[in-house]
Amino acid sequence: MEILNKIFVAPFADMIAAPDFLMQVLWEGLVSGVLYALIALGFVLIFRSSRIFNFAQGIMVVFAALTLVGLHEMGVPAWIAVALTLAVMFGLAVSIERIVLRPLVGQPDIILFMATIGITLFLIGFGEIIFGGENKLMITSELGIPTGDFVLEPFGGLLILQHIDITAVLVAAALVVSLLVFLNKTRMGRAIRALGDDHQAALSVGISLQTIWVLVWFIAGIIALVTGIAWGSRAGVSFALEVIAYKALPVLMLGGLESITGAIIGGLMIGMLEKMFEIYWGAPLLGGNTESWFAYVLALVVLLFRPQGLFGEKIIERV
Repeated sequence: MEILNKIFVAPFADMIAAPDFLMQVLWEGLVSGVLYALIALGFVLIFRSSRIFNFAQGIMVVFAALTLVGLHEMGVPAWIAVALTLAVMFGLAVSIERIVLRPLVGQPDIILFMATIGITLFLIGFGEIIFGGENKLMITSELGIPTGDFVLEPFGGLLILQHIDITAVLVAAALVVSLLVFLNKTRMGRAIRALGDDHQAALSVGISLQTIWVLVWFIAGIIALVTGIAWGSRAGVSFALEVIAYKALPVLMLGGLESITGAIIGGLMIGMLEKMFEIYWGAPLLGGNTESWFAYVLALVVLLFRPQGLFGEKIIERV
């Protein structure tokens, strides 16, 4: 009975007794979930347009953030460094398309996947040669990102919102809205969607595969830069950030590999649920550190009942 009480009764009693603390936990989970969703969006865009699972998206987050910080350390003003970093990510997109992807057109999906692993290893080695392996501080104040806390008093308690986190959520929301408008309202956006819906039909009407690949990898680079700035402002910038990017994998399994909506909702769900589980179940019952594996277990449970994810389309093959 004591175990059942700890599992089913005590956590919910704690939530009711301290609703302000529950809101704090949910806010922390929301911020993490937003950043998970951003990383997952990079995966989804590339997979929809090219059927390539881009294993390099995580290291792109690190590489973009290190490029920004590295340029600023060389004396480049912050916002000019942002513009130059975007130019570097565009150059990276063009290089990947011409050197890696174009020669592999028509090859099996596993070959393209292995190519993205090769890109990952190259960027790690190249980045360590240029930037070194030590942790660096993100140029938060130079970019005009406010620091400090914003304090609310709900339910007679305290809810502390860091300005950095508020900025990250607002910028991420603006980026997602801009991306949806681009995909639905512009010619190039509709071309990306068409390529994802029917690859052969899109090519038959003259949509350039090479142009779309460069575009989606560049958009993934923009997303990587925004994510790198947000994560770097919270924890510094180093190659350890790549591990955080792997949290996008269970987000993709939960939401579906081709669903932008699934990436957003899946990221928010995992961010908030893993934080709640850690605080109310993981720490009291398992000693903590459940955030490192909870998302993967949750995604596995979902896949057992819905292999295509919550928002993925069920594929039926007839023979």
